[in-house]
Amino acid sequence: MKPIQVNIKHLRTLKKISQERLADELSWSRSMVGSYEEGRSEPPIDRLIDLSNYFSIPIDILVKNDLRKSKNTSFIEIGNQRVLFPVTVNEDNEDLIEIIPTKASAGYLSGYDDPEYIEQLQKIKLPFLPTGTHRAFPIKGDSMLPVKDGAFIVAKFVEAIADVKNGRTYIILTKDDGLVYKRVYIPEGDLVHLLLSSDNKSYEPYLIPRENILEIWEFTCCINTQEYDEKELKLSSIMTMFQELKVELEAIKKL
Repeated sequence: MKPIQVNIKHLRTLKKISQERLADELSWSRSMVGSYEEGRSEPPIDRLIDLSNYFSIPIDILVKNDLRKSKNTSFIEIGNQRVLFPVTVNEDNEDLIEIIPTKASAGYLSGYDDPEYIEQLQKIKLPFLPTGTHRAFPIKGDSMLPVKDGAFIVAKFVEAIADVKNGRTYIILTKDDGLVYKRVYIPEGDLVHLLLSSDNKSYEPYLIPRENILEIWEFTCCINTQEYDEKELKLSSIMTMFQELKVELEAIKKL
C-alpha cells in the first residue's frame, strides 16, 4: 500500500468530507477519487498538484510519508504550506519526549519532518512538564553558559513566531544553521528578523530572517549530564544575579 493511496483517504477523513465532495471541489469524478484511494491507479503529476494545493501540503510529503502516523495537529505553517510535524504518543495517547542524540543532531535538519526519523529516536516521559509537545536537544559548546557542553535542553514546541517572548531562550532550527540554542530578542520595528544572543558575551549577537526559521522550541528545563563543581556553581549564581539586576535596572529606567 503506497502512502499517496492512504493519504488521500486520511486527509479527506480529517476534513470530514465525502468522496463526492472532494471530487466536486477538485473538479474530478467520484470514481477517480475512489480509484486513487483503493490503489487501483495513481494520480498523475497534475492531480498531485491539485491535492497539494487543496490540502496545503507539499507533494513530496503526500507521496513519501504515511500521514496516518501523525496526529491532527502534527503540521506547522511555513509560508502558505503546511509541513508535517510528527510527534510520538504512548498507549495512553500522551506525548512522549523525543531525545535528539548529539551524534544525530546534524541530521535533524533533514529529518525533523520525517515520521520515520522521529519514530526511531529514544523517548522519555517527564510527568512534571507543562502541557504541550516537548523534545530534548543536545547542547554543544559554551555559548550559553552556565549550560554546559553535553547538557540537554528540554523545550516546548512554539507554533508561531508571534508567540515568541522577548528575551527568553529558545532552541531554533533554521535552514542555514541547523539547531542553535540562543536568547531571542524581537528588534523594535523589524518584522523580518529575530536577534539571537548568547549568554556568553564572548559571542556576538546576530540577526536571522524569520523566513529561514523551520521550528522554534521554548526552554522548559535543562538536563545536565555532568556534575557542577563548587566554582562553577558560584559563577552560575553570580551570572543569574547580574541578569536579574539588569532586568530590574531596565525596569527602573522605564519609570
